[in-house]
Amino acid sequence: MMSAPIAQARGLPEMIIDCAHYQDGRRQGEGAVPLEEAAARCGQGGFVWLGLLEPGIEELAQVRDTFGLHELAVEDAQTFHMRPKVESYDADVRLVILRTARYDDEAEEVEFGEISVFLAPTFVITVRQGAASGLRGARQRLEQRPELLAAGSWSALWAILDQVVDGYAPVVAGLERDIDQIEATVFSGAVAPTERIYSLRREATDFYRAVHPLLGVVATVERTAAPELQPYLRDVKDHLLLVNEEVAAQRDLLGTVLEANMAVISVEQTKVSVRQNATIEQLTILATVFLPLTFVTGFFGQNFEWLVGRIHGFAAFLGYGIGGLAVPLVLLFLWLRLRRLHAGNGAALHDG
Repeated sequence: MMSAPIAQARGLPEMIIDCAHYQDGRRQGEGAVPLEEAAARCGQGGFVWLGLLEPGIEELAQVRDTFGLHELAVEDAQTFHMRPKVESYDADVRLVILRTARYDDEAEEVEFGEISVFLAPTFVITVRQGAASGLRGARQRLEQRPELLAAGSWSALWAILDQVVDGYAPVVAGLERDIDQIEATVFSGAVAPTERIYSLRREATDFYRAVHPLLGVVATVERTAAPELQPYLRDVKDHLLLVNEEVAAQRDLLGTVLEANMAVISVEQTKVSVRQNATIEQLTILATVFLPLTFVTGFFGQNFEWLVGRIHGFAAFLGYGIGGLAVPLVLLFLWLRLRRLHAGNGAALHDG
């Protein structure tokens, strides 16, 4: 497959990554075929595979007019879709929408792209949008399998599906690594960032929406494709089923981890509340101890005749002062003692 600068050097539009004519299981000629010539070769047997990368409206209109594509199909290829699908706009032309994915480990995000495949007996047109995986490997792998390439344009669709589904495996592995980290944190009793769990669950859900509907697309393609391609399409479906099960399990696991993390947060909040209550209780006891002192100080600080006239000597001071302090302290001690005894008896009866 050529790069865009090489395509421009050969007089091809920048959007065209490669354009080749395949017949009898072989690529005809060297290099890319010009657009008009590619359309003319569609009637000479075999099929033409045209690869486009993020074409503009005018460029897609040129391809539409050259290959006679339905305007609604071209409009569909210009917009991003949340779900893969397969549509028939003409008797012999199908539009297959695929979602590609790759995982950004640093951002812990799944980057999605899209490949629109116009499939007809005489041509295959692929339109890549966004962070789509490259199709260089799919084309090269198919060119090395002339027995499959001879099956026609459906072989190109198989190669593309195989490439897209193979690209899902690193995404599953990347999500699994991050989920394992969070799971180890939460189930060790530590608190994990709730925002991170929510973010990963959202990424897993979006990835599931890209994977699960593709099962129906692959099943439709398998029923329609040539018999010699059906075993290979079943292999793609088996890989896709495995990815679908793993992504569904990851999404459910993240839901469980989120609930466990909320429980850990609740336990930590309870511990904080217990510590706060213990501190408040200690401060309350301390304030209660100083309350009689405040009373005695205020009482003896009063300067009126009755009090001054009745305190004569050290014994009177001990009786009024120290006695007035000791009696409230003793009563306070007895009250706290009885309170603890009642609390202990209540707990014993509850346990029994």
